[in-house]
Amino acid sequence: MLYIAARDHVFAISLSASSEQIVPQQKLTWKTKDVDKCTVRGKNSDECYNYIKVLVPRNDEMLFACGTNAFNPTCRNYKMSTLEQDGEEVVGQARCPFESRQSNVGLFAGGDFYSATMTDFLASDAVIYRSLGESSPVLRTVKYDSKWLREPHFLHAIEYGNYVYFFFSEIAVEYTTLGKVVFSRVARVCKNDNGGSPRVLERYWTSFLKARLNCSVPGDSFFYFDVLQSLTNVLQINHRPAVLGVFTTQANSITGSAVCAFYMDDIEKAFNGKFKEQRNSESAWTPVPEEQVPKPRPGCCAGDGSAAAYKSSTTFPDDTLTFIKNHPLMDEAVPSVNHRPYFTRTTSRFKLTQLAVDTSAGPYKNHTVLFLGSEDGRVLKILASTHRVCRFPFPRCNVRGEDRRVLGLELDREHHALFVAFSSCVIRVPLSRCNDYGSCKDAQQHLRTNWNQLIGGRPTHGQGFNATRRRIGPVHFRGLKASISGSLRNSPVHINHRLGAP
Repeated sequence: MLYIAARDHVFAISLSASSEQIVPQQKLTWKTKDVDKCTVRGKNSDECYNYIKVLVPRNDEMLFACGTNAFNPTCRNYKMSTLEQDGEEVVGQARCPFESRQSNVGLFAGGDFYSATMTDFLASDAVIYRSLGESSPVLRTVKYDSKWLREPHFLHAIEYGNYVYFFFSEIAVEYTTLGKVVFSRVARVCKNDNGGSPRVLERYWTSFLKARLNCSVPGDSFFYFDVLQSLTNVLQINHRPAVLGVFTTQANSITGSAVCAFYMDDIEKAFNGKFKEQRNSESAWTPVPEEQVPKPRPGCCAGDGSAAAYKSSTTFPDDTLTFIKNHPLMDEAVPSVNHRPYFTRTTSRFKLTQLAVDTSAGPYKNHTVLFLGSEDGRVLKILASTHRVCRFPFPRCNVRGEDRRVLGLELDREHHALFVAFSSCVIRVPLSRCNDYGSCKDAQQHLRTNWNQLIGGRPTHGQGFNATRRRIGPVHFRGLKASISGSLRNSPVHINHRLGAP
């Protein structure tokens, strides 16, 4: 089942139905009752709807959904089988943003809900938050501390091993010589974190660490793709767990996009490395000498590593808690696989926005294919074994004045189709369509390394491969701003859900 979150609605599409008759099997309608309050506050009427911004599996039978609810975020549980509400509403603050344009991520791990979003009406308080657990305390990042989070744009969250990882971009606090510069980050928290002592970090994370993701072209002068746009879940590269992401250049730089991959063990290596600090407001950021790092090592999980003797983070020494409060940033950036992008695109004025990966393509399921969405509404298909790029032809939404960006990509591997989400419609495209049109070009000049060597053979997915990578699982196109409405066009080529403009 494919679930699509939109404005005032959630749609369930059966992937097992005939490709010529794919229609929403069920529709959930959840409209706000706070329109008057929203307009009185002076908000644009376009935002005084209920944009569903969170749609994740709570367990095998339940969906957890949160909507902006006309600037009064609210959450509900729904039965997967019927899309009927189960239980009462809960407050959505810190779990869901107040408006549709604000970024957010969320997932359940070990019965707890981990979220990253803005917590207030003015969007001044960014937070990484844990809640709804039966035995775990509610925790959050330190409030209004730019060392922890500075104007973040949250992209993805992954449960992997003992941790939950958050991927986002933010204003770099350590790089201020040229004004505001955006860096991409990966942050990590322990799933067994119980917060600090009553003296330090009580009700705050004691394990929060973050590091820069380095997606750049090496040379005498590195060329950086600093802004993360999209990220996969954990997959296998060279039989090692890794993630792939789309990165772009700074807003005031030349237009460029790249695909970089990062091994999970390289991410761990960065978190086990040196910390970064600024001794005073005028000094440069420098590594913290190892002899100044307290024991147990800040950022460790209780009961593990140097903190093996501690049953709970609430018993950590004040020195460790004070250090992690003031030093959440790691010194070394996480290097990309082979220290260079897999693919770069600098000849187009439109940046890439989305990424989907099929690691078992072809008749023998031994090829890897990338699908890349762009700002101008195009989808590129990169064939790993032939180093060729296809441009996916499909009907456009053709809604005048609408955003043309590709906002979401999701693969239906069993039925060999790709769902493409725009702000005004969702389109289904057969994966074979690229070959039918013969629009492939030699991409050898763009590819920086041999895909067949980097991602070879049929992968065996490792730990951390969660519901969104399964054939049947909830999928949320976060940017979709309008409800699916009107007639549904059935055809063997595509499905075009016409949406009312917000």
